[in-house]
Amino acid sequence: MKTLATLFRNLCLATGAVMLIGGAGQAAEFERNIMTGGPTGTYIRIGKDIAGLGAQCGLTLNVVESAGSLENFVGVRNRRNTQFGIVQSDLLEYLKTFEANDAEIQDAVRGVRIMFPLYNEEVHVLARTDIASLKELDGRKVAVGVKDSGTYLTASLILDILQVEAEERVLLNPDQALPRLKAGELDAFFYVAGAPASLFADADIDPAAFHLLPITEAPLLATYTEASIAAGTYAFQKEAVDLVAVKAVLMTYDYDPNKNAYHRQSCTTVSDFSSLILNGMAHLRESGHPKWKSVDLTALPPGWQVGSCVKAGMALDYAPACTTPAAAAPADANEEYLNLLKQRLKN
Repeated sequence: MKTLATLFRNLCLATGAVMLIGGAGQAAEFERNIMTGGPTGTYIRIGKDIAGLGAQCGLTLNVVESAGSLENFVGVRNRRNTQFGIVQSDLLEYLKTFEANDAEIQDAVRGVRIMFPLYNEEVHVLARTDIASLKELDGRKVAVGVKDSGTYLTASLILDILQVEAEERVLLNPDQALPRLKAGELDAFFYVAGAPASLFADADIDPAAFHLLPITEAPLLATYTEASIAAGTYAFQKEAVDLVAVKAVLMTYDYDPNKNAYHRQSCTTVSDFSSLILNGMAHLRESGHPKWKSVDLTALPPGWQVGSCVKAGMALDYAPACTTPAAAAPADANEEYLNLLKQRLKN
């Protein structure tokens, strides 16, 4: 646990100077970015869906690949022109746990705000078929993701909670770990991603050699949500698998439009995309990644505030600063989330 806290501090220090120049000279065209994840993950597909809403409005949102949750959280706080990042809720819970007694983490999380809760991400552990449970990873070589990723955080927390002593926790991205597992160089690897994860959907995985481990251990249910991956979700998986999930959350920064032009433009960007997502949910559910169908915008992680620029964009009369005419929202689009809006504006 302390190792993760140290990693977070070091990542913050490595990028800490960037936010300090937020009010410096502006580029010719204001830049908007969302930090997501690797090229085969669900985050990047969700980011592209959100960018697609912006494109319909004439607003360019760059989808930035990253290592994942840790890097994304710090990017929202410190990386210039980065208004959005997708983060796992167990990272938020972890930071809240350490924040009370750690001044450095208090400073690192200051100003970071919730935009919207998204969907549950299933914890996939692909292992050799002779391994039946997480406890049987004792003494094995297990890939846990790279150090700035949400997979690394979740894998580390789960192994620590269950007191599993792997022979080696190998720092590899899931797309790097899969061929190593097939080659016999690993016994298993973790991958936190919304099912169906394209890495597994597109790969040739032998069901006689590899399977997804069930994750049903009671100590994990204090932090994670019970979930299941349906039979046939992946070609190698013929039966349903019970496991756990963590919620993906869209994060932003609480910009102050009275501070300078950079904050003002960034706050407008956050308000614009809050409105576009709220009014575009029907489109996202119909045409976006399948995970949009399970998004519950009321499922806020405890202890985190919604940004003021987000609330501004959720006003019923808010009009995004579109440069091209936006498609009209369904007549009942705002009505669907009216109760949510009232709840948000009270907090």
